[in-house]
Amino acid sequence: MSEEYTASKPIYVQIADRIIREVVRNELSPGDKLPSVREMAVQAGVNPNTIQRTYSELERMDIVETRRGQGTFVTNREDVLSQINEKVQEEVIKSFIKNMRELGLTKQQMILGVEKYLHGREGE
Repeated sequence: MSEEYTASKPIYVQIADRIIREVVRNELSPGDKLPSVREMAVQAGVNPNTIQRTYSELERMDIVETRRGQGTFVTNREDVLSQINEKVQEEVIKSFIKNMRELGLTKQQMILGVEKYLHGREGE
């Protein structure tokens, strides 16, 4: 089950971003074990070296920790997880604002549009 990757970002970064989103959405919980490098490479349809680089990057960011002989696990550190959550939210908001500005919307129009959208979705 290989995935589609864009040429605009290195594949290891795209996989790391996907794992980070899974952590933020609580699909991966603190302490959860990630698949082995080989397993993840097969799932993602990439070379194991790419996954090793992904895991190394996530470890550098303190999102995961590798335990020798046991595997790679999502961190249990609440401060790190909270920072990741805030960072992802900020990136999504920044992208939204950029797109709205490109459409020529003012701050007030954006706020009204979001409020209108959320009001229409109250039942969901």
